[in-house]
Amino acid sequence: MPDPYPFLSATLPHCPQRLLDQARSLPVPRVALVNAGAENPLIGIREAAEVGLAEPILIGDETKIRTAAEKLDYDISQLRLIHAPQAEAAVKAAELARTGQAEAIMKGQVHTSTFLKGLLPSKAGLRDKNTRCGHVFHITTPHSDRPLLLTDGALNVDPSVETRQACLSLAVDLAQTLGIAQPKAALLAPTEDPIPSVQNTMESAAIAAWARDHLPQAIVAGPIAMDLILSRQAAQVKGYDSPVAGDADIMVTPNITTGNALFKLMVLGMGCCAGGIVLGARVPILLTSRSQQAPARIASAALGVIAAGGRA
Repeated sequence: MPDPYPFLSATLPHCPQRLLDQARSLPVPRVALVNAGAENPLIGIREAAEVGLAEPILIGDETKIRTAAEKLDYDISQLRLIHAPQAEAAVKAAELARTGQAEAIMKGQVHTSTFLKGLLPSKAGLRDKNTRCGHVFHITTPHSDRPLLLTDGALNVDPSVETRQACLSLAVDLAQTLGIAQPKAALLAPTEDPIPSVQNTMESAAIAAWARDHLPQAIVAGPIAMDLILSRQAAQVKGYDSPVAGDADIMVTPNITTGNALFKLMVLGMGCCAGGIVLGARVPILLTSRSQQAPARIASAALGVIAAGGRA
């Protein structure tokens, strides 16, 4: 039965070649797959390995892993396999990353909250106590390899000003790692005018002022409405003068609902490819989804390689 909404895109996404080329120029990381005992996560890690983006480490219930691999006709005999069922798997992955035995961590057949609870608490040793982590989507349209970095659509539910500052900093660092020397960042709001009754506009203005002192390597505008972020013509009509208008490399959303909705609309409605990772921990963390198609899984793996390998 066809999808009932005619505005859904029929275009298949593709992993941007520029992202793949940069990732393939770097060392292949050891990637710990948490709760690997299901077909879908094994498909994802196998895809990444086949294109030279991962050296898999399979963590989880050994019997389930071997059963799933056999169903897929996936030869895992030469891979490192660690028996650590259920919640133990994420804890073991954190240990591998902490001791330098893994350069990235990938989510397998496990709920995201359970997965992250084993990795992000300070006791896991993957981040300093006061370090904030953020999720970044690398989104490209079917006709361009230029990315829009979208934060935060998968981790921080209702981020404070300080958390959004951290997310912005992480996105700027990633943009520079991707080769964007002076990233342009937009702080999404319903209007470009700070209005006391619209809390996000005031917070966005505060974050933009903070960025002028703390992120001189970036050009940050906010508050700024979506039409101004996407269209220079709209900015001209409204008399909004900013180099970010119509040319943003980064979009910081006010909450997870907005970020997640935008990401899904761009994927489903525009045929975009969206790879995503959690940054701020000792190693990049790949949050893959069962609904992701192969190009998005490959893009996430490529981002993991690039984030693990340092600046271009």
